Amino acid sequence: MPTSFVYIGALSALLLLAGISKIALATGTAYVLFPELGALAYDVFTRPSGVWARSPAMLAFTPTAASIVGIAITREFPFGIVSVVLCIGSAMVLLRVLRSPIAPAISAGFLPLALGVTSWAYPASIAAVTGTLAILIVSYRWLFAARIEALRPVRSHDIDNRLESVPTGYVWLPVFVGFLLLTYGITLVTGNRLILFPPLVVIAFEMFAHADVCPWARRPFTLPVACTFVAAVGVAAVSAFGFGPLSVTIALIAGIVALRIARLHLPPALAIGLLPQVIAHPDWTFVAAVAVGSTALTATFLIARTSLMGQTRSV
Repeated sequence: MPTSFVYIGALSALLLLAGISKIALATGTAYVLFPELGALAYDVFTRPSGVWARSPAMLAFTPTAASIVGIAITREFPFGIVSVVLCIGSAMVLLRVLRSPIAPAISAGFLPLALGVTSWAYPASIAAVTGTLAILIVSYRWLFAARIEALRPVRSHDIDNRLESVPTGYVWLPVFVGFLLLTYGITLVTGNRLILFPPLVVIAFEMFAHADVCPWARRPFTLPVACTFVAAVGVAAVSAFGFGPLSVTIALIAGIVALRIARLHLPPALAIGLLPQVIAHPDWTFVAAVAVGSTALTATFLIARTSLMGQTRSV
């Protein structure tokens, strides 16, 4: 992707998230700042020829639909293995039925259960911000249409596009389920349910379903370091400056810079940095939870890597 798109796109994502965080602060509706919006906005604006950017309808609809199902499950069931499976499983079924490439919708469906959110204002907020993002990316693609069209010859060979495609094989599914059970067990032992934090489920889904092309699957030891660092910056920013545009901007910039220095394309990590914005009292136990959860993911992947690397996926 041309450097100009990266810089312009990153700035566009920062301005959008800062603006939405201001609205969240002014209205008292924290979940207008949907954490995965950081990953989605950064990807679609820096990669306007990518799969997510070319799917504006699914970009708006899939997270909203998953959030509605997630709220319904959270209102009916307490946090437990049944509700965890229902939230994550229903979001994955939704992706499959819709043929939607928007994997962060899994996080949208699981976040209500993970954080105990039961208000129907949550899916309304998701609909508002993802709908806004969809309209903006359509306008953005129209504005830069000629330059985006010039990128078409390399689309089919773009690793990021393959990563965002809907998986067709499910050899990886038992490993994914095993990881969820392992991490859920750790939450029971420690009493910290955020060890199974929502973006971790998306990171694991991409890592297992697309192990042959996933950037963090190729560098699994870097994964927990990057995730923990971004979580620490997110908590530190909120502790120093409170909730709002300044701490959001600091968390996003630190996350983008850290991932670029590490040469690791890991958009869901940006959602980790924004999670403290929607946690009632974010502290360093969240950072520890992210470290434990991401390390468990790396360990699970390393154990199952041989079988995962041999599976067939969609391109």
